[in-house]
Formats: sequence, C-alpha cells, structure tokens
Amino acid sequence: MADTGDDLQYLRPVFARLNRTLMIPMWRLGMGRLLNAWPSVGGRILVLGHRGRRSGTHYLAPLNYAPVGDDLYVTAGFGPRTDWYRNVLADPDVTVWLPGGRWYAEVTDVTDTPDRIELLRQVLIGSGVVAPMLGIHPATMSDEELDAACPDYRVLRVTPYARIRGREGRADLVWVWPAVATGLLLAYGLRRTRAGCRHSATSTAP
Repeated sequence: MADTGDDLQYLRPVFARLNRTLMIPMWRLGMGRLLNAWPSVGGRILVLGHRGRRSGTHYLAPLNYAPVGDDLYVTAGFGPRTDWYRNVLADPDVTVWLPGGRWYAEVTDVTDTPDRIELLRQVLIGSGVVAPMLGIHPATMSDEELDAACPDYRVLRVTPYARIRGREGRADLVWVWPAVATGLLLAYGLRRTRAGCRHSATSTAP
C-alpha cells in the first residue's frame, strides 16, 4: 500500500490549486450538478463555507461527502493541521453548498465516536477515484486496514438546518452563460453581415 501520509502532503498544494482555479469557479458558474453527475468516478462533492479563525475571512472548501440519514459527513484528510478543519472547530456555524442549493449548517467533530471507521469508509467511497489513487480501497479494506491507512483523518458531521433563499442561495456567476451566449450570437451575426456586404460588393462590381 502507498504511504498515504506522504502522498497527501505531496498532493496538498495540487488540491489547493485545483480547488481555487477549477472546482470553486465551476460551482460559482452553477455546475455543481454536473460535478456530481458521476459519483463513482468524480465522487460526491459539496462546498463548505467557513470563516478564518483569525482573519474572519470567508473561505470555500470543496469536499467529498457521504449522506447518512439527515446529516452529511466529510473528512479532513490532511489531519488536524487542515486549515478548514481548524477553522470549523473555532466556529462550527458554516454554510454547505450542495448541487440543489445552499444551507446554513453546523459542524461537529465525530472522530472519537465508535462508528468513526464506518463513517470514514462511506466518505472515502464518496470520493470516487481519489481514495484508490492514494492506495486506499474503502469498499474492500477491513476496519483494521482502513484505520491503519488513515490514522490522522478527522471525521466531521455537517448538519444542515435552514435553506438559504434568494441571491445568496444561488450560484453567483450563472449570469456568465447568457452573457457568453449573447456575445457569440452577436459575433456570429456580425460575421454574417460582413460576409453579406463583401458578397454584395463583389456581385455588383463592373
């Protein structure tokens, strides 16, 4: 099995850049449903909104998750040093952005509960191909093997309690799509107009 601790530390800046430049913009463009369309490959993904424990700055963290009953479960794969994990411990009042909309929610660390391993297993299954890429096979590993492979993983329960309505509950960049479509139509119309003018000039020439 791969040394998942070393792998995670190596991949940490890769995930951070991917989240910042791809995942979050796609959610803001209203593509959350598309990102969740193939859970066995791309995984189940939500975006956790939380505040910096020192700065108070609002951050967005895309995370894999597992729905269990009325709650959602996520894991901090980088262990207790994970920035968003430390932030939600300081302020457990968060927002959770699902494909169907945004919710106010509360986060609880359940790492020390007896069902930690089973909850962790469900979240890792919900990661699609990510966990197997790290040498973790949650669907087939025993409890002991999974625990040994993920000793620092923290497990958290996210409990949504109120839907966020209005503009704040929707993707804020969905206006880009009609703007792009309008621009393309205008460009196409302008091109056709110029082509027609050239054709008229050529046909009327002596």
